[in-house]
Formats: sequence, structure tokens, C-alpha cells
Amino acid sequence: MVLVAVFGVALLIAVLLSGLAARTVLSTSLLFLLGGALVSDGLLGLIHITPDSEIVSVTADLALFAVLFTDGQHVSFAKLRANWRNPARALGLGMPLAFLFMALVTHYLVGLDWTTSFLVGAVLAPTDPVFASAIVGRQEVPAKLRQLLNVESGINDGLALPVVLLLIAAAGPAAGHADETSIGRIALELSLGLAFGVLLPLLVNGLVRVPLLGAEPKLQPLLPLATGVILYGLCHLTHANPYLAAFSAGAVLAAVAPESKEAFEPLGEALAELAKFAALLVFGALLTPRLFAGLSWQGYVAVVLAIVLIRPVSLLISLTGTRFARREKLTAAWFGPKGFASVVYGLLVLQSGIPRAEEAYTLIAVCIAFSIVAHSSTDVPIARMFDVEDLVGIPDDEHDHADATT
Repeated sequence: MVLVAVFGVALLIAVLLSGLAARTVLSTSLLFLLGGALVSDGLLGLIHITPDSEIVSVTADLALFAVLFTDGQHVSFAKLRANWRNPARALGLGMPLAFLFMALVTHYLVGLDWTTSFLVGAVLAPTDPVFASAIVGRQEVPAKLRQLLNVESGINDGLALPVVLLLIAAAGPAAGHADETSIGRIALELSLGLAFGVLLPLLVNGLVRVPLLGAEPKLQPLLPLATGVILYGLCHLTHANPYLAAFSAGAVLAAVAPESKEAFEPLGEALAELAKFAALLVFGALLTPRLFAGLSWQGYVAVVLAIVLIRPVSLLISLTGTRFARREKLTAAWFGPKGFASVVYGLLVLQSGIPRAEEAYTLIAVCIAFSIVAHSSTDVPIARMFDVEDLVGIPDDEHDHADATT
């Protein structure tokens, strides 16, 4: 119950400071991360959590599912059909480049073997806009930029997972049973996740239209919630990919039942925030002085490169030739935060038993922590920059006018 009490106190402080955080570099996400670190074994010792504690994997898994389910509801298929090229570039070129560059840095700078280095690259390749919520949630930020970051982060989690599982299997005999990480099994899990994510919302929407059935207005927000709960349980019972299922279900729900999506949105956003905060508190408890001391100086250089060079360069290359204005490209390149997907996949690495699992996990955990600090404290200032520049009419470059008309 100590953890529950600590979470309640952290939540109260975050709510009281949320108004200030919305206007400054103060971040509620960072508050929970620091709160978890403060009450953990490394400092006050109020809660005792280790990386192999079940609560760590459960909270990260739930948070990632909840965030992707709500993020998927912001996807417009009509707009995506008209503007699919930019997300495709980010996923098809930017993500593989970030994966490759991170693997090279990990191998040559940190000294991990090639397989483990590629594994670190795969774990840190997915992005998570939940730590840059002001960018994807503010109307003053161009819609195509918000869509790019939202769609990229929603899909790249599912794309990275099979690569992570295959590399864990290849990293050593202690990684697990080969049949559990075979290409066929992974393809089946992804296919099932996509199928459940598409079919379940369609089924529920069909039931609502049956005569004598339907939700009264005050209970309508619970309809998508019930769909999400069923989907989560179904995926874990069948080993379907829950993250791809969550994102696709949210998108399908918004397309076929916009009235349910609108009714659920306030509740869904609140639940996703709660899940996110709980996962951040638990993850923060793992960030002990011992963890940071366990990373070499070469590892810290690799972490900095991952955040300030590898992601930006990879995405800038992928967006070359697009109609994004310069400031939009730079914003998209900067906001590649490592989030809950990387936490979940990093825990898979740690619990896999591969020869250098602990070294890889330490590098991954420190990179996630640094990323949360860097990105969650810069989202508001950069989002407000778009609003200010638009109001005063400062031109970004000669393409700004063309971008505004496309």
C-alpha cells in the first residue's frame, strides 16, 4: 500500500502543478519519474522494486496499451490516405536508419557484440509522443506534423517487436525456446493483433445497431472502454500483439463510431494519463544511483548521441524532399522520445537471460530516462513557438506559404 499512497501523493502534486507545467518547461511526466526515483531503494527506500518485479512489466504493458488505444483514435483514415507518404518515410527509412546507427554506436563505442548491439538499436528505435504531448495535442502545431508523429509512434512499436524477439533468440542459447521466437510465430502474433484490433470494434459497433440494444448517453463512454478491456484480455490469452491491436482498434473505432469516440475521449485520455503516470513512477523507482553508476562513460556518450544525433539525423534524411517547412522537419526530428515500448522491450531483454542482458538493459534504461527529461521538458516551449511565429507572421523559409496550402 505504500506504493499506492506514494502514487496518490505524486498525482496530487502533479495535478496542482499541471497549470504551471502547461505554460513552462516543468513536466508532469518528469515529476512522476523523479518521484519514483526519490522513494526507491536508492534514496528514501519507501518502496522496493526490482527490474524483475511483476509490477514493472504489468504497469508498462498496461500504459503502452492504453496510450496506443487512445492515440489510435486520433488517426483519420481520410487524412492518412491523403498524407500517407510522410509516415511511410519515417517508418520505412527513418526508423531503420536509427536502428542501424544505434547498433553501430553501441558496438564500436560501448563494446557490445554485434547481436546485442542490434538488439539495443531495435529496442530504442520506437518513439513515443506521450512524452511530447504538447506537440501532438496542440492545435497551433501543424496538423500534418502532429499526424506524422502520432502515426509513426503508433505503428513503430509493433514493427520493432518482432525484430527484438528474433534478436533475443539469436543472442544466446539462454534466450528462450526457438519456437517462441520463430518468424512464423511472430508473424502470427502480429496478424492476430491486427485482426482483433480491426474486427472487435466492428463487432461491437454492429451490436450497438441491433434493435433493442444500445448504450444510454451516460454509459456511452464505457462502450469503448469495454472494447479495450476485452481486447487487452483477448490478446494476452492468445499471445496476439496487444500494441498493434490497441492502435488499430482505436483507429477503427474512431472511423466507424465517431460518436462513441467523442463520448469516450475525456475518460480515455484521463485513464491513459493515469496508466502513464503509474508506469513512470514504477520505472522511476528502477533509476537508482547503482544503475547510473553501472554505465560507462562510453555508454553515456552513446545515450547522448542517440537523443541529439541519431534520431534527428535519421528522420531528417527520411524527410528530405518533403514539403515540410524547415522548423517542422527539425521539430519532428527532435521529438523521437523513447517511451513505454522501449521500457517493455528493455525488460524483455533483461529477463531473457542472454549473456550481456544487464549491460544492454542499463544502457537502454539510462537512455529512456534521459529522453524523458529532454523531450518532456521541451515540448511546451516548441509548441508555443509555432503559435507565436504564426501570430507575428515570421516566415520560416520560402516553402512556408506552399506548405500552408497543401
